[in-house]
Amino acid sequence: MIASMKNVVKRYGDTTALDHLNLDVAEGEILGLLGPNGAGKTTAIRTLCGLIDADAGDVQVFGQKQSIRNLKTRRNLGLVTQEITVFNDLSAIENLRYFGGLYGLKGAELNANVKEMLEFVGLTDRAKNRPKTFSGGMQRRLNIACALVHKPKLVIMDEPTVGIDPQSRNHILESVKKIAANGTTVLYTSHYMEEVQAICNRISIMDAGRVIAEGTIDELMSRIQYEDRIHLHAARPSDALTEELRAISGVKSVTVNGTHYLITSGAGSGNVNRIMEIAHRNGGVTSFSEDKPNLEDVFLTLTGKRLRDDGEV
Repeated sequence: MIASMKNVVKRYGDTTALDHLNLDVAEGEILGLLGPNGAGKTTAIRTLCGLIDADAGDVQVFGQKQSIRNLKTRRNLGLVTQEITVFNDLSAIENLRYFGGLYGLKGAELNANVKEMLEFVGLTDRAKNRPKTFSGGMQRRLNIACALVHKPKLVIMDEPTVGIDPQSRNHILESVKKIAANGTTVLYTSHYMEEVQAICNRISIMDAGRVIAEGTIDELMSRIQYEDRIHLHAARPSDALTEELRAISGVKSVTVNGTHYLITSGAGSGNVNRIMEIAHRNGGVTSFSEDKPNLEDVFLTLTGKRLRDDGEV
């Protein structure tokens, strides 16, 4: 493991932010860290980065005990914060040179890394411009470049796509995949479930300061009992078809809207073949589909909450 947290506890007064948290980050993976607001994700990230110390438990990064006094581990860490942390009074290239210098880069190595990062995030032609003249998406991309300029072994990305346009979001997601392909381990948090499904090899779900589930998307899907929802368009809809479908053992409801039938069965009822047999016997089917469970369903089942509140950007 490139990083691990074992039975980590962190309290703020009477509030327990991390409650015996166990979290492992395997080398070379993109690990998605999900949790509702207040789950403890930000505290976990700050502890993992050595920005704050845990009250109890063990935090290891690169095989060393992590703490606010361990500067060596931070030289191989990159942190992309939810807030944009670049300097508006410096140009893009000056920001990169500044952050590279903080990590000890200088001379030819600094110049080469800065040039590479500008190309990587697509800002070469804006290198001499100040971030305050950039769009929100461009500022986010510069923020990422500043966290990567020293080529860290582990980069932690905390909500890196909040409030940006779809094109910039896609650019960032493709960049994350390239980072991992080049050997950098990524810990990625997001309120956009589709992002996590698109890029993460493995997912850890946090709630109330601890990890409550982890695994690949398929492994997490297998943990929930999900109702079967079948959509079909009947060639000849009829009351007889509706009644036959409702009579199938395990079918909970049949909703009809014109030619469209929505049939809901209990989890694992295996009624697809029976439904199709009845529909064909009653005039045939013009189209057919099944609703499949997604990561949002898993999250809601495990936490009782949605990842992103309605209306949240």
